[in-house]
Parts: sequence; structure tokens; C-alpha cells
Amino acid sequence: MKIRLIIFGVLIAGFVVFNLFLQTGNEKTDTAVNIIYASILFGYISFMAFSLIKKMKK
Repeated sequence: MKIRLIIFGVLIAGFVVFNLFLQTGNEKTDTAVNIIYASILFGYISFMAFSLIKKMKK
């Protein structure tokens, strides 16, 4: 589980770095990247929750 939390931390850090330093200047492109990145983050959160529930059943 520790590896998954480290990966989640790296994803969050990447999201913050993009929003602070790596924006392209085009508002539509930045919004699209933010939406896609947030979708990946929420998908990863749901994957971690599903695997935790599956582990708790045992």
C-alpha cells in the first residue's frame, strides 16, 4: 500500500507543478489538461479504495 501512496503523492505533485510552472498560456489547453489530469487522479483514488476494500474482505 505504501507504493500506491507514493505514486499518488507523485501524481499530486505533478498536478501542482503543472498548475504553478508549466502552463502553456492557452486557457483552453490548460483547462483540458487539468480536466484530464484530475480524471486520472480520481480514477487512481477509486482504484486505491477498491483494492483496500478487496483487501479488507479477506
